[in-house]
Amino acid sequence: FPSPCHPAAPPEHIKEPLAYMRKAQGSWEKRILKSLNSMCTELNIPLAQKRPANEQKELLNKWNEMGTDEPDLSLFRPVYAPKDFLEVLMNLRNPNYENGEQPSFRNHLGLIQVPLKVKDIPELKENFSELGLNIGQLGIDDSAQVPPEFFENEHVCVGQKVLAEQDSAAAQQYVRQGCPTALRADLWALILNISNQPEDILYYEQLKSNVIQHNLLVDSLIYKDVKLTASNDDYYFVFEDYLYQVLLCFSRDTSVLEHFTYSSANPPKSYIQGKLGMEEYAVFYPPNGMNYTIASPINYNSFILSVAPLCFLYHEPSKLYQIFREMYVRFFFRLHSISSHPSGIVSLCLLFETLLQTHLPQLFYHLREIGAQPLRISFKWMVRAFSGYLATDQLLLLWDRILGYNSLEILAVLAAAVFAFRAVNLMEVTSLAAAEAVLADLSTLKVMPLLQIFLFATVT
Repeated sequence: FPSPCHPAAPPEHIKEPLAYMRKAQGSWEKRILKSLNSMCTELNIPLAQKRPANEQKELLNKWNEMGTDEPDLSLFRPVYAPKDFLEVLMNLRNPNYENGEQPSFRNHLGLIQVPLKVKDIPELKENFSELGLNIGQLGIDDSAQVPPEFFENEHVCVGQKVLAEQDSAAAQQYVRQGCPTALRADLWALILNISNQPEDILYYEQLKSNVIQHNLLVDSLIYKDVKLTASNDDYYFVFEDYLYQVLLCFSRDTSVLEHFTYSSANPPKSYIQGKLGMEEYAVFYPPNGMNYTIASPINYNSFILSVAPLCFLYHEPSKLYQIFREMYVRFFFRLHSISSHPSGIVSLCLLFETLLQTHLPQLFYHLREIGAQPLRISFKWMVRAFSGYLATDQLLLLWDRILGYNSLEILAVLAAAVFAFRAVNLMEVTSLAAAEAVLADLSTLKVMPLLQIFLFATVT
């Protein structure tokens, strides 16, 4: 929910109180739209058109096996890559803040140069107190070395009681210590207030019929993304059809527009053909207001990887869709927009750099001197909430805590913890490529021990 504001505050201040952040977000949106529009013009493809009847029938018949289709999408190019977004964040400056060229104790040595308030280790310890070394955790106390009766059995019993009570606040508190695999789907649905009533299923069917009736340019972008991302992923390729269904429906869902009341972003507009510039003929495009981007093969797209892990939990398309939509409008949209929010990507980058600079100063300085600024490596992890990098069981344990604490700050803490874990190896590298090689594979990492050691065993 948006923070409480002064009743006289204008709407744009509620969305984002800092003028320079609003300006930067506006410029970024124009840049994406320009790239998208130029692609439209080059390929001579309309933004939207009604599908012919035979095409509608064909799509309906293969709705559950869209992955078998192989259209030629080679002409669709990436709209932007994560490194482009990082460059924009690096160039953010507060015009009211004097930050001279002369280095001083106030200078932040990282790439993010905006004066936002971020938490230090003592504040993070207090905030994430349930991750303390003396508190049981799924992800640690359910390991083979610990007899299950010590923690896991009791934790499962408590989880069953929470579900029986249908108490959303209790569920949110409970998942801070992790979700048992068998209860995770129901607990997340309870926290997100998703019940999958008949009217929800009907709404999903309406979105599906919209997909079948109309062809949008973004359909091709989604199609290419899934082909580049999920089809080549050892974990997610089996969910290819689910990903098409969820993302194509998501692009048509006008209820997603509601989150723009508290997002710093604004939905892009298009005009009905022949009515350019006439406001009464302006429509949001795509209908959900989200800017879609194609990933290049080495830069997985955030949309796809926000859905894929949820496919392990939900097998009913309408419920999977609702969970993803709610996760997106509560959390993940903040990773793609420029804002001063504590869970926004700018604050996460600054928090990550501050933690490293404060607690691993030698490592930070060494990497900076060899041209391997740590944020250049960790940015792609955070902007995708570690999806596609961690093993799925570890990723779900991490997302438990995002839901439990209603915050994305834990992403920055984990990114710093990974650097701390690999610090000895990183101190020996002499280039960005070598540093990236040390951190190339995160699939063997155990999330909870890393977080606990970094937060509660670090000398402050």
